[in-house]
Amino acid sequence: MKYSDTVSSSRRKSRKAHFGAHSEARRKLMSANLSKELQARHGVRSMPIRKDDEVVITRGVYKTREGKVTSVYRKKWVVHVERITREKANGATVPVGIPASSLTITKLKMDKDRKNALERKSKNNDKKEDATMSNVD
Repeated sequence: MKYSDTVSSSRRKSRKAHFGAHSEARRKLMSANLSKELQARHGVRSMPIRKDDEVVITRGVYKTREGKVTSVYRKKWVVHVERITREKANGATVPVGIPASSLTITKLKMDKDRKNALERKSKNNDKKEDATMSNVD
């Protein structure tokens, strides 16, 4: 079922837009859910992930492991978390890439831009809730 006439529902075009996205668009696409406590505190469900956020891995081999984000590798669509490494055949240790969708943010690194983004998103969510509740009766 097609919801919007301005957006294509073609699988081919969606994949091209996703995998061909530029770095700034990838930032937003690489968002992760906030923990239940953070969702309740800020009134926001998810945020783009960034370096120095504290996360817990929710899916995959490293499920339930916690750590701080050391880098967000937008080109490869992965996030590197501290202490999540593996050993290569030559003995070198390399960070394991975790998809952003497999993470839950437990602590945000706050600065003024992030605070503004949270306020903006929560204000938009309040407007949407008012609109949906006005239709109830």
